[in-house]
Amino acid sequence: MIVAKLKPFPEVKNMLVGYSRVLVAGCGTCVAVCLAGGEKEAGILASQLMLAAGIDKTDLQATAATVERQCDREFLRLFKDKVSQVDAVVSLACGAGIQFLSEEYPSVPVIPGVNTSFIGVAEAAGEWTERCRACNQCYLGITGGICPVTMCSKGLLNGPCCGTVHGKCEVDPERNCAWTMIYERLDKQSRGSLQEMTVSPMKYDMCRRPGKVVHAAYQKRFHIG
Repeated sequence: MIVAKLKPFPEVKNMLVGYSRVLVAGCGTCVAVCLAGGEKEAGILASQLMLAAGIDKTDLQATAATVERQCDREFLRLFKDKVSQVDAVVSLACGAGIQFLSEEYPSVPVIPGVNTSFIGVAEAAGEWTERCRACNQCYLGITGGICPVTMCSKGLLNGPCCGTVHGKCEVDPERNCAWTMIYERLDKQSRGSLQEMTVSPMKYDMCRRPGKVVHAAYQKRFHIG
């Protein structure tokens, strides 16, 4: 899932100076799970904006609406009637959703209400950690399911470095060394021979940005191949 966190309220408020009708657009997937941009958070932010407007004696009306996903045009179109009635939109989606919403309604300013952090997993209630950099060349099959690009502080593909001490990371002694974990995991899986492999340097041409993927079944439709 994509993990994000709400921007500080003063920052959002300052970006809305000059606008009198605002829609707070929530997203019901990733940002809802990490408690940053779902229906509840959208409603709270809209209320905060209204309260602040009352205190500051400014003319601002804020409403909230949430769709299942802002990274899908089909769902974005559900905002059509509401967007047509406002001067600006505060999107609580991830950076991808914010850009897609802005592209769908290019005549209305779309302001980010969250900071997108990383692709991660839920460790426990209220705790998320990064696990994937979306590098387009997954190494998990030979590293025991532990990503060296993300979990190693230095992103080493052939490790460990010479700084690991008692299985801890040189950069952050509170963290376990990713490569120590990889070797231990491979041993548990009786795949210790993989430790002798040398991984080629990352192919940065495979992780070009912005990325694009077209499923093989749809390539003809998009005149690919």
